[in-house]
Amino acid sequence: QNESRYNEVSKSLQNLNLNTVCEEAQCPNIGECWNGGTGTIMLLGDTCTRGCMFCAVNTDPAPPPPDPFEPFKTAEAVAQWGVDYIVLTSVDRDDIADGGSSHFATTVQLIKEHSGGNILVECLVSDFRGDLDAVE
Repeated sequence: QNESRYNEVSKSLQNLNLNTVCEEAQCPNIGECWNGGTGTIMLLGDTCTRGCMFCAVNTDPAPPPPDPFEPFKTAEAVAQWGVDYIVLTSVDRDDIADGGSSHFATTVQLIKEHSGGNILVECLVSDFRGDLDAVE
């Protein structure tokens, strides 16, 4: 039963072309989390504009633009999983004017709409280069 839950989450992410910090950062607890129905979706692609030495995520100062359909795909995946709690994180995108904050906001709004508002969304956002306007 647990293995099928892991496979269900994995297939869903693969079919919708979504990224997770679990996979990109090579987290050793991926099986435990996914088997328990918890996942962390990583927004804004799989390539970070920063090169932190402690992180296994790909880096490039000019990564491809974010998928404009990613917020919709993310909401669809979360709805398919039927969870009441989801964690969103992202790569840093210093190449985007607002650091990707509007992408985050759209994703959260769509997740809430798809779930009827009955979900808790935790956002682990970047520092947006200290731009407080991006947070609003």
